Amino acid sequence: MTNEDAIRELVCRYCRGIDRLDMELVRSCYHAGAIDHHTGFDGPVEEYIAWVEPKLRGFDGTMHLVANHLVEVVGDRALSETYGMAVHWGTPSDSPQLNFTSGFRYVDIVERRDGEWRILERYASREWTRAEAGLFVPREGPGPAGRRDREDYVYRLRDRLVTP
Repeated sequence: MTNEDAIRELVCRYCRGIDRLDMELVRSCYHAGAIDHHTGFDGPVEEYIAWVEPKLRGFDGTMHLVANHLVEVVGDRALSETYGMAVHWGTPSDSPQLNFTSGFRYVDIVERRDGEWRILERYASREWTRAEAGLFVPREGPGPAGRRDREDYVYRLRDRLVTP
C-alpha cells in the first residue's frame, strides 16, 4: 500500500468510526496530543471526542461520503485534503437541526510514526449546509439495516475475515 493509499484509508476509518459511533476507532485515527478544529469546536482530540459523541448520539444516523482526496507526502508528514458530504437524519424528521446535508473539507496534517499514519492536526470546515427537513422517509421494506454501534454487520464480517 502506498503512503497516499494509507492516508486515504485513514480518512475512511475516521468516517466509519463517526457513522458507527465507534469512538475508539475515531481516537485511533489521531496521534496523542493531536488538535482538531471543527465547526463549533477547537482543541485537543481527547476533548473533541468527548464533544462530538453526544452530538452524534442526538441523530438517528449519519453517513459521511468521501469524494476528492489529494495527498502531498513529504517524508514522514503529509498534507491531506478531503472533500466530502455528510448526511444527518433524526427525529422529528421535520427538524432542520437534525436533518441536513453538509459539504465539508478535512484538511489534515498527518504524520507517520512507527510505520502508521495518523492525524496530527485537522481543520474540518463546513463549506455549505442544506436543510433536509421532511425529506427522510422510513425504510421501504425488510433487508440489511446498519447499526450505529459495534454490532453493525461490517464488524461481524470483519471479524469473520480476520478469524475464519
